[in-house]
Amino acid sequence: MPVGHAELVEWLRAAGEASRLRLLVLCAEQDLAVSDLAEALAQSEPRVSRHLKILCDAGLLERVRQGQWVHYRLVRDVTALSFVQGLLAQLDRSDPALARDRERARPGAGSSESRLGRALRGFVEAGDATATMASILVVGVEHPELLESSVALAGECTAIAHSRRAAQSARAFAERNGFTCRVLLAASADGLTERDIRRAGDSFDAVLLDRLAIPETSLADMLALARRVLARDGRLWLFERYESLAAPARPSPERGAREKVVEHPLAKVRRLLADSGLTCERLSPIEADGEHVLAAVATARAAQASVPSAS
Repeated sequence: MPVGHAELVEWLRAAGEASRLRLLVLCAEQDLAVSDLAEALAQSEPRVSRHLKILCDAGLLERVRQGQWVHYRLVRDVTALSFVQGLLAQLDRSDPALARDRERARPGAGSSESRLGRALRGFVEAGDATATMASILVVGVEHPELLESSVALAGECTAIAHSRRAAQSARAFAERNGFTCRVLLAASADGLTERDIRRAGDSFDAVLLDRLAIPETSLADMLALARRVLARDGRLWLFERYESLAAPARPSPERGAREKVVEHPLAKVRRLLADSGLTCERLSPIEADGEHVLAAVATARAAQASVPSAS
């Protein structure tokens, strides 16, 4: 069907920009969310959203809601669709830049398995975790291997992701590997909040804190929230970067407020766990993929005792 002069000019203006042309190529192959498209173009989500708005306003793309996510696809209008398809037919689809875009836009591509992820999983599975766990809460889903470990340990898995991209990657990983895990998007990208706790549930037999995915929040605050939802005799796993624990130093009460002593990261982890009512059972350094990580597992048993231990 012929199109008017003004509409054709609008289409040409919308499509005649490098980033928007790349977006049309991606959306012609599959429905994608802003986070996927931003990952593919290596641009910020607000910038990509502006490009998408121009394409939608011109009538070349349309927004489609899929559950709690909004995806973008080519319009179904025959005339506009014919224009886009004719335009894209002129492109060399084997172009390396376009191939790279497609690979980076693939859901789950940003959360591939790694040596570090496998090492963290090995730490979780090396313990004497009880087989009677019914539920586990995973905070931070940077390492998908930990989701698989969590499902193996407990019958029910709930995960809190700190970006839409991470949430989509976690869901895609679970689907590819044939297990079920409820994935929630955190209220804040900076850590664990009261709102997240309320949405996740009241009590879990285990909590896994992957602090590598959310390094900015106070560890003490996160441990306090995690302890609240941990069931009696529950177990907590913690993964934290070594350098994050190396500072700041603590004031020394014996030597005065002005003078400080350096607290060793291993001692700091034990202290923070104890301050939260947790007993550290195992603490181990892990090094892989250029990361130096401290891994700990603790239980809530000591908090249930009526008389503190003398040791």
